[in-house]
Amino acid sequence: MNEPREQNSPAMAVRASDGERERVATLVSDAAGEGRLTLAEAEERLDRLYATKFRHELAEFVADLPAREDERPAPGTPPRGRAGVPARLRVHAAVAVVLSVFLITRWIASDAPFFWPAGPMFFLFGSLLVHARVAYWSRRPLPDRFRRWELRPSAGKESGDNMG
Repeated sequence: MNEPREQNSPAMAVRASDGERERVATLVSDAAGEGRLTLAEAEERLDRLYATKFRHELAEFVADLPAREDERPAPGTPPRGRAGVPARLRVHAAVAVVLSVFLITRWIASDAPFFWPAGPMFFLFGSLLVHARVAYWSRRPLPDRFRRWELRPSAGKESGDNMG
């Protein structure tokens, strides 16, 4: 009665998202492009892949293909686009450019004698620069001396030395 259920049982199954299906479809397509699968095999796998409903069913489509660990991002890392730039940073840059174009257009339409969009644009691109620096430094591993908040047993507690 209290027996643990299998992970693959329908009661415990989790539905697969479109993104998960697309990732597996990309692996199958790449394998066909590399010559690991024939076009007929790849087409048959893709047809069945898009008909799957649960996550555990997706594994069977790439089980006989070599894992590509070098191209997979580590868990918890933000998605990266072109040239390794994080997606959030690309969105920030796009917003800064669109707002700058809007401000310059308003300046042209206002016939102001001075370039007033310089102030807001300074803060827009300054915040973009700070965001880029934070994104760069957050990717780097910390030296051991800066890892203060890791849970490690203290030397005094291991030796049985009590302070109080």
